[in-house]
Order: sequence, then structure tokens, then C-alpha cells
Amino acid sequence: MKDSSGGKIFVVDDDRFVLESVTALLTEFGFFVRSFSNGQEAVRQFVLEPVDLVLTDINMPIMDGLELLEKIRFLDKETPVVLMTAYADLDVAVKAIQKGAFDFIIKPYRPPALVHTVEKGVNFKRLTQIEKNYKTELEHTVEVRTAELNAALGEITLMSREIIERLTAAAELRDEDTGLHISRVGMYARRLAIHLNMDDSFVSNISVASAMHDVGKIGIPDSILLKPGPLTAEEFAIIKQHTTIGERILKGSPHSMLKMGAVIAATHHERWDGSGYPDGLKREESALEGRIVMLVDQYDALRNNRVYKPAYDHAKACDILLNGDGRTLPQHFDPKVLKAFEEIQDDFAGIFEKSQG
Repeated sequence: MKDSSGGKIFVVDDDRFVLESVTALLTEFGFFVRSFSNGQEAVRQFVLEPVDLVLTDINMPIMDGLELLEKIRFLDKETPVVLMTAYADLDVAVKAIQKGAFDFIIKPYRPPALVHTVEKGVNFKRLTQIEKNYKTELEHTVEVRTAELNAALGEITLMSREIIERLTAAAELRDEDTGLHISRVGMYARRLAIHLNMDDSFVSNISVASAMHDVGKIGIPDSILLKPGPLTAEEFAIIKQHTTIGERILKGSPHSMLKMGAVIAATHHERWDGSGYPDGLKREESALEGRIVMLVDQYDALRNNRVYKPAYDHAKACDILLNGDGRTLPQHFDPKVLKAFEEIQDDFAGIFEKSQG
């Protein structure tokens, strides 16, 4: 007996002599063979158990080889089907290969050629299964690694945000009664960005980048930043420098969040009518993220005590932003951003009240 890797074979032929001789030959070469005298029996069994190859005659009365091929291909696209055919049926065999047959054997067959074809088909099935299993395992591995990477990136993002918020708070707490101001500005900006239908990346970035709007105050002397009374013109000119200082601190990073932070630091005191600082930008000369933070920073400032004013309630703050009070005017704000604020102003009240504990 020739050593063979074996495999399960279905042999289908209505000629009993051929069926028995082929079965005996393949069994001798180490294959496990199940024989069927017609295609219908073979199909019924094919549904119930896996098989490595089907070897079938073309000409059979109940279900011929082509019909059997079509049934098997409907059930399974991968299992090789080898056709046994007489010389006269050669054209039919070629057409069958075009329809998905693996190969064909000419009757009367030569035993070595038949065994070689069957071994080739069985190996093909096994290699196909190995490839399929490999792809499945690879897909699973990719899913697991992707999930692990996403989790790691999520942790890094959270850590990065916390570091940014803590460092920003260090600057903010120098002239604010509470560091909650920076977290509220982030929540206000996020809510406005969502209402303005900005994409997920913009919303995610501005919710953190907005917290860095006053990071440049770290470069302003305490004698000016913490002065309890009104500022002189010279002192106010120095205060204004926190915008350019903040931009210098944050610019140059490839990270999109820090890029946005640099833009916000530089532009969150620019005004729609051009009366802002440091560059007097008008309308859309200033970036949208800066125009958003300019409004939300103003709202939060109105809700808190300042040297020049008491804390206002929500209704008063909204009235000032929407209608003006002489110091703050509606034309300072991007009309689109101001309208969005007006539509969701109650959300701002909720964010502020929630932060008060």
C-alpha cells in the first residue's frame, strides 16, 4: 500500500464494477471511501457529513454528474468534485470544469492517474481549509488587537485630557475663584459644537482644547493678574498678551487637539465686528472654534464675580449676550453661534448649576 495522507472521499457511479474497483483502489491508498450508486444518495449524505472530495461519473440515470455538481456547489463552494467521463463526454467534462468541477478522469482510467488526481483534490481542500482557518484566526487577532489598541488609545486620550486640564487649571486658578470655570467652558463649547452640527473630531477636540484658552495667563505677572482694582491701560495691554503667549505655548504640535488649542488661545478675544484683540480680526477671519469659545467664556464670566461686576443669574447673562449692556454687544459674536446659544441657552444654565454641586 502506498503511504497517503488519506481523506474522506465520496465515490458515485451507477456501474457496480467501477464503483467497487475505484473504492477498493482508493481504500488501498489510505483514503476513507463511501460509495453511492446514484447522486441523490450522495447529496443526502453530503448534507450530513463533511467530505474532502467527491468523485462521480457523468452519465447516471437518476441524477447525472453535472446535476450532482450543481447540487454540491449550491451547498458548498469549496469541496472538490472530480468527474469520471468517457472520451465521448470530454466536451461535457470541460464545460463542467467551467461550472466549478475540480478536474476530470478519462475512462478507462489509469489507477496512478486517478490516485494522483484524488490526492491533488484532497490537498487542495485541506489547503483551502487551512487558508480559511488562517483568515478567521487573523480576523480574530486583528479584532482583539484593535480592541486592545483602542482601549490603550482611550486611556492615553483620557490621561492626556486630564494632564491638559490640570496644567490649565494651574494657570486658571491664579485669577479664578474656582477651577470649575475651565471644565464648564469645555462643556459649553462641546454643547454648542454639537448644536452647530460639527463633526465628531471637532466636538471631541474643542471639548478639551477650549480649556486651554487662558493658558497664556501663566506668563502674566501676579501683580497685574491678581490686582483687586481696575487695570490701567498699560496693565490691560499686558493682560492682552496672554492670547499670544498661549498661542506660542501650544503651537507647533502635530496633535490636532493642541493645534486647535493654539488657535483658541490666540483668537478667543477676537470679535465678529473686529473690535477684539490681539489682531482685530473680523467675521470669519477668526476660526470658528475661537468664536465659539469667545461666547462661552463670556457667558461663564457673566455668571461669576469679577472685579468690575457681581455674579449674574442665567437670565441676566443671556440678556446681556443677546441684547447687550453697553460693555458687551450682540455684534461682538458670530450671529450663527449666538443664535445657536439662544436655542440651547437652558442647557448652559443646567451645566452651570450642575457644576455648583
